[in-house]
Amino acid sequence: MTEIPKPLFRDPFQDGAADPTVIWNRAAGEWWMFYTNRRVLAPPIDDVAWVFGTDIGIAASADGGATWSYRGTAQGLETGWGRNTFWAPEVVDDGVIYHMYVSYIEGVHTRWGAPGAIRHYTSVDLARWEYQSTLDLNSEHVIDACVVQLPDGGWRMWFKDDDHGTHTYSADSPDLYRWTPGGAAVENLPHEGPNVFGLGGSYWMLTDEWAGLRVHRSTDLRTWEIQDRILADSGSGEDDGGNGLHADVVVVGNDAFVFYFTHPGRPTGATASDSLYAHRRTSIQVARASVAGGRLVCDRDEVLTAPILPPDGP
Repeated sequence: MTEIPKPLFRDPFQDGAADPTVIWNRAAGEWWMFYTNRRVLAPPIDDVAWVFGTDIGIAASADGGATWSYRGTAQGLETGWGRNTFWAPEVVDDGVIYHMYVSYIEGVHTRWGAPGAIRHYTSVDLARWEYQSTLDLNSEHVIDACVVQLPDGGWRMWFKDDDHGTHTYSADSPDLYRWTPGGAAVENLPHEGPNVFGLGGSYWMLTDEWAGLRVHRSTDLRTWEIQDRILADSGSGEDDGGNGLHADVVVVGNDAFVFYFTHPGRPTGATASDSLYAHRRTSIQVARASVAGGRLVCDRDEVLTAPILPPDGP
């Protein structure tokens, strides 16, 4: 049996793959991973411009998630002029076409706090995208969309709202095009990157508190019970030090495979003043989560064997 490697994937051009999301490409017969392509190799200036001006990278796996190859960047996202910023893609398959909800910030900034929005694009092949709209979510600072189909029809989106406590807010849609804001969803500690999935008869939300991924449980996708964090302590595998960050989850049977990223240089003491490259670079990892005693548990040191994703698709 082939072991799943650690790290699972590193971007071969910028070495800054972050915020992964994984989806089956029906036409190609492959699993595709979309990610924020951070500019780790940007000029050595001690500010945050290197996380702006980013493309959305794509990697592909034809062997059930064992190996991933870089394929390029998502095409068609840029609709204006100049260099703008794309973060944290969420990709949804409605059975006919694909929808991407991606965080958008105009320009490149040296400090945090620029206005952010969520843009909607559609595609028939996951490679080339057509702009549809910029969502009106009653905030000037929204990023990190997650979209799930509701059991009774329609869709719900969760996202980070920096205008409202850096908490998770929601919106609903009947058709993935028209969205109505629904208010606060989770208002515990400040966080980002909500991700929602169903497993073991419950719904689960992971949020990134920058100290591990906080687990929330729900029976109705509205009221959330707060549980412990997963991926809070360093793993022992290569590039798996430090807390896991901004994850996506693919459910396969009774297991949830959590795709997350790490800053592997930071637990070893790399600071921006010592080594910008070591401080900035990121790696994608994957770990299995399951439900035990009504709680979501995850051992990031568990050795996984291929395939972890169905080679013929979901």
